[in-house]
Amino acid sequence: MSKIPITIAGAEKLRAELQELKTVRRPAIVTAIAEARSHGDLAENAEYHAAKERQGFIEGRIAELESKLANAQIIDTRLLDADGRCVFGATVELEDAASGETVTYQIVGDDEADIKQGRISISSPTARALIGKYAGDTAEVKAPGGVREYEILDVKYV
Repeated sequence: MSKIPITIAGAEKLRAELQELKTVRRPAIVTAIAEARSHGDLAENAEYHAAKERQGFIEGRIAELESKLANAQIIDTRLLDADGRCVFGATVELEDAASGETVTYQIVGDDEADIKQGRISISSPTARALIGKYAGDTAEVKAPGGVREYEILDVKYV
């Protein structure tokens, strides 16, 4: 399996979720299953079946997070030196050519993307159009709503 890029903050968030699942939720679900078992007949015990289902989801998420972390290529965005080029982890200030509106995005891994916080996935159409470009360049983004043009105003590594 190939390495998946992720920022330090994104890796820490995944580690925190994994820690919480292993130390808080997993023991709680084991207790809930034991409690439900004590109520008698398991064939008609809805609490038991619900707890077992939750346990399956928790164990699946633990396995998923462990796999993602094992295959992660953690990138410290503060140490990037790409000579002003748009790369993974870069924070890019853009101006929409049509509306003149400016936006700022950080290019991050798929698990970290959150458009409301200005973080776009490396696999998004916008990020793919920006990769390799410099401040002053124009990027054409082929989005579902049509083609949009952005001028790259600034590229930072923070």
